[in-house]
Amino acid sequence: MAEPWLRIVGIGADGMDSLSPAARRAIETATLVVGAPRQLALVSALVRGETMQWPTPLSEGIPYVLARRGQPTCVLASGDPFWYGIGATLAPAPGEFVCYPAPSSVSLAASRLGWPLQDVELVSLHGRALHEVVRYLQPGRRVLALSWDARTPRELAALLVERGFGASTLHVLEQLGASDERVRSCEAASFALEAVADLNLIGLEISPGAALPLRGLPDSWFEHDGQITKQDVRALTLAALAPHPGELLWDVGAGSGSIAIEWMLAHPSCRAIAIERHAERAQRIARNARKLGTPRLEVRLALADMPTPDAVFLGGGVAESFEHAWAALRPGGRMVINAVALQTERLLHALYAERGGTLRRISIEQAEPLGTMTGFRPQRAITQWYIQKESR
Repeated sequence: MAEPWLRIVGIGADGMDSLSPAARRAIETATLVVGAPRQLALVSALVRGETMQWPTPLSEGIPYVLARRGQPTCVLASGDPFWYGIGATLAPAPGEFVCYPAPSSVSLAASRLGWPLQDVELVSLHGRALHEVVRYLQPGRRVLALSWDARTPRELAALLVERGFGASTLHVLEQLGASDERVRSCEAASFALEAVADLNLIGLEISPGAALPLRGLPDSWFEHDGQITKQDVRALTLAALAPHPGELLWDVGAGSGSIAIEWMLAHPSCRAIAIERHAERAQRIARNARKLGTPRLEVRLALADMPTPDAVFLGGGVAESFEHAWAALRPGGRMVINAVALQTERLLHALYAERGGTLRRISIEQAEPLGTMTGFRPQRAITQWYIQKESR
């Protein structure tokens, strides 16, 4: 096998002191070294070839680097290039590149705090909505959160207080690995740290509070106008939809967005688009998504120019939306439709007769006061049709 032409070198805040002999040779023997101005300055004494600063946006520089295939090229990165770094974006086929990582910021943070990484939740807030962290707020858990900038620790402390976790401890770790490294700690409710460096990472020790259940959010946690798939039926619906990591759901006629939100809560990589034609409900869905830790939920007013879904839930407008959604659904994908009205139920019976799948009736009864005693009051029965599209 030919020697890899691309060398990806991770650098710590301590510069050349973090480089192994092999990483140093990768820089010295490269005919082009690519990196940010700060990174190039840290290794300037080792560079023998030409240098290039990443353009803005960085993506414009990727084709140029890959076009050098066969020429010794070195790309500099911060810490571990495969921890929210350029590694996965840039790396060509295995055998064409070699990576020399430095300790990542999370490894350094765990070593400073004495936390075993296998027991810690990891989340990046760099360039992401702060509410991404909500799903990880579980009592007694430890979280390492990569900050966006100097404001993130204070904003995160305020979010913890808002969510009822004000007694949680924040450890703010700044300039990890550098000579001016600093670690400070405080309670979220009394956050008063000043002059926080832009380059920081936050360690959270979560206090008891109102955490998100792992499955089946209570209806009361959603803002809604009555258009919501209720908790018990939602759990059965999600079981039928069967979310898998990385998959995309269309939630058509989303109402409160409860199905899409719980789909995304199933795994951090799950994606969803909530389609709701009523603008007021669409705005409500966005608020629910932010509050419940899925701010990446995309909300649209119409089925137009949509990416191919892995699963589809039709909660409203079945007659108008079915054919379009079925045609768009990928081979092997799943579709679930719930019906309450007789008209929609008749449509499901027709679809079941024509296409097969599984048809079931869901009936739930809730105990309620009955005079001086207690009796069961039935909720409206739900007819649910499930089908998996044939693979080609």
